[in-house]
Amino acid sequence: MASKLSLARLIQLGCELCGTYVHVDSGPAVRREAPLTSVAKLRAFVESAEYAYGRTEALRALGFVMENAASPMETVLALLLCLPYRLGGYGIEKPQFNYRVDVPTHIRKLADRRYCECDLCWPGSNLAAEYDSARYHLDPERQESDARRRGTLVSLGFTVLTVSRKQVMDGGAFNRLARQIANLTGKRLRYVDPEFTRTRLALREELLRGMLVEEEA
Repeated sequence: MASKLSLARLIQLGCELCGTYVHVDSGPAVRREAPLTSVAKLRAFVESAEYAYGRTEALRALGFVMENAASPMETVLALLLCLPYRLGGYGIEKPQFNYRVDVPTHIRKLADRRYCECDLCWPGSNLAAEYDSARYHLDPERQESDARRRGTLVSLGFTVLTVSRKQVMDGGAFNRLARQIANLTGKRLRYVDPEFTRTRLALREELLRGMLVEEEA
């Protein structure tokens, strides 16, 4: 695929292979129990293919692939935030996908669960970003459970940001979100415009292609 896809789409594919979802062009993504592979396994395979066409580009892409994303939009969100400026991202530290935060025994009375999972988490900054998709989060019971989970994370000292579909799709709203996350993770944004804005918009267009269909399905 490295000989057919752009670098951004190749990274996106790598995240899917190392995630717990399957992107379907004609409908919503399908969940799977475990990732098909890992960055380490992919890297070992590509490095062993010494004379394969596309090897150099594949190795370059693997430097940006992240593991354990549970949906295409989690991948898009993380790539838009974390890819370097030259590729159109904000260069923010990579998060941990679906990171488990255990609730200590001595405060179990404050929570209704033993642990919480965060869509995107920066453990060193006690920051969690939760993506609310139109498909999965309209159910009242799911909304109630998510609200309790976020309350538990806040009681554990986490800052919890809720990211909506509209924020991801809107360039201005996403820029504000990226600045908030950069501030909370201690990242100083030093990109140069107008070059960065052009690159950022091109990356958004590439990564978000097909996402509208999926979210509305």
